[in-house]
Amino acid sequence: MAFDFKKEYKEFYMPKNKPEIVNVPAANYIAVRGKGNPNTPDGAYQQAIGVLYAVAYTIKMSYKTDYKMKGFFEYVVPPLEGFWWQEEQRPADDEVQTVRREAVQGVDYGNKDAFHWISVIRLPDFVTKKDFLWAVETAAQKKKIDCSKAEYLTVDEGLCVQIMHIGPFDNEPASVALMDEFLQENGYENDINEKRLHHEIYLSDARKAAPEKWKTVIRHPIRKLRDV
Repeated sequence: MAFDFKKEYKEFYMPKNKPEIVNVPAANYIAVRGKGNPNTPDGAYQQAIGVLYAVAYTIKMSYKTDYKMKGFFEYVVPPLEGFWWQEEQRPADDEVQTVRREAVQGVDYGNKDAFHWISVIRLPDFVTKKDFLWAVETAAQKKKIDCSKAEYLTVDEGLCVQIMHIGPFDNEPASVALMDEFLQENGYENDINEKRLHHEIYLSDARKAAPEKWKTVIRHPIRKLRDV
């Protein structure tokens, strides 16, 4: 049976619909960076997703080619994920933490053109940088698309709070508010900055499921509240 990240690492992919704290280990991803409205037809975000899946499935099916990856095992391609911010969300390191904590709640969901994003798909640990570069080149040749923006990205999230958000993306502030309330009650604070970002994992196919049934893991980096 193929390895399924969602089933093997339920604590990271299948949280409850109430806040919980997790310590997320470092992981490698196929990543494409960009800016703009994710809903724009054939826009930068949609093109990025095409690149991600092209590379991801090239790696998944590599065992049927002459290129062999050491330690390869069959697996289910992990879900699409994304790191998101708007410029006003990223205060400088010397600004007070309360600004950081309030920034995410101040996301202007009506101004989707202002979004910056890093779209990612997780890689199995056996995939090396060399394997990744082979897959990028092979996917570009096979799919006849430009995969040059794909990068091999390692993210070490560390201590985080997460929740399963059910419903449209524009309703996320309600789930974020629950997370923030939970942090205040348990002696933590948000640690969102230019290196630690708002993170979403998409568990539903938005093309098939009704928006009110969409399941999205929302994850925020946190740290212990400093004594005043």
